[in-house]
Amino acid sequence: MTHHQDNTMPDIDSYSLSRRTVRRYSPEEVPAELIYRLLEEASHAPTTGNMQLYSVIVTRDDEGKKALAPMHFNQPQVTGCSAVLTFCVDLNRFVRWCEVNDAVPGFDNLQSLMYGILDTALFAQQFNTLAEMHGLGCCYLGTTTFTAPDIAKALNLPERVIPLTTITIGYPDGESAASDRLPIDAIIHEGSYSQYSDLDIRRIYAEKEALEESRRFIEENAKQTLAQVYADVRYPRSNNETFSAILAEFIKDFLPRKQ
Repeated sequence: MTHHQDNTMPDIDSYSLSRRTVRRYSPEEVPAELIYRLLEEASHAPTTGNMQLYSVIVTRDDEGKKALAPMHFNQPQVTGCSAVLTFCVDLNRFVRWCEVNDAVPGFDNLQSLMYGILDTALFAQQFNTLAEMHGLGCCYLGTTTFTAPDIAKALNLPERVIPLTTITIGYPDGESAASDRLPIDAIIHEGSYSQYSDLDIRRIYAEKEALEESRRFIEENAKQTLAQVYADVRYPRSNNETFSAILAEFIKDFLPRKQ
């Protein structure tokens, strides 16, 4: 089936409430010019001090996608998509601009890294939203920071360029299930933060815990609660600490301090 570009934008409310993460894609390629146009539009997202401390690596060829797949734990959407977009914090370009113009840059610190993280996350999400509103399917890959050193090597990233998140894109192949979400009153605090009581927590997570998928996770992992699946199996302390150490060392090397 061939997808034709439709310039009419969908109703915002219907889009927001019906959006899906798409992991299965049709063989049809997303035109490079469409990807670049959406990236250009996304580059108008808010940015710290208008510095645009980000870059994106677009991987469209099969060889490149296969090379990246192990770094994303061989999730099938990496090789099955039309393109893999690796969004990176990029302090390199701005530092080079300063150096070329006889300015002394001071971007080898945590605050500057936070500037770049905010810029990159906003840019990536703006692209994701625009892509979906133009009929593409998208999937964020949370594995990017787990294997940042390997991704940096594969993509030839220089110092001060750090892979932050990855989005796979393509034309959807069939319907994808909607992800559950907490009730909106669980995340809104009026005026100041209100601590959750035990009763609040049980109410907020009741629907999520009652899902058939959640019950299956509990049973398959021989746990008592869904929270135990998350804390003991999906995101255990040992993995969090291991990946934290790898990422911290990588960031230290990629943000060299000049003497």
